[in-house]
Amino acid sequence: MARTSLDLDDLVEHWALLKDEQGLVSGKRGATRLGFAVLLKFYTQYGRFPRGRFELPGEVVEFVARQVQVPASELDTYEWSGRTVEYHRAQIRGHLGFRECSVADADKLSAWLAEHVACKERRPEQVRVELLARCRTECIEPPTPGRCDRIVGAALRVASTAAAGFWNVAEPIARGFVRKSFCERL
Repeated sequence: MARTSLDLDDLVEHWALLKDEQGLVSGKRGATRLGFAVLLKFYTQYGRFPRGRFELPGEVVEFVARQVQVPASELDTYEWSGRTVEYHRAQIRGHLGFRECSVADADKLSAWLAEHVACKERRPEQVRVELLARCRTECIEPPTPGRCDRIVGAALRVASTAAAGFWNVAEPIARGFVRKSFCERL
């Protein structure tokens, strides 16, 4: 996430808690309340959870903190790993209709990428963009960066193997066609 200064319109548009979101936050207190609210808004904005406090601009934390009536400094005590944050993530995924990426999901995503993207696009970074877009379409939480790399790599390998198989069949046919056409002209 690029660090850019956000104006009030940006903050209100992307970081204001909606009524149903306020209901999710209402039963929590202190750092837990603020951490949950920030996770929720970050996910709705970027389609993934932040990896830590370092991804959150100060003005965003201040803006969300005012809404949940918790001092922004409380976020420093929020645990970014462990049972609480995993529970928060599960609640947020459930609320937004998303699920974690399973092994079966990863296999399906890789196959889809190989068939629809990697057969035409060989640049891993572009295939990755399509992977993340597909995850969002399928309501799947994007996999970790390392897992994304493995899914993209598998899709590129499958597409490359399929292309090689096609040419192994097509090349002799094409050679025969060219020979026949050439011989007919003689």
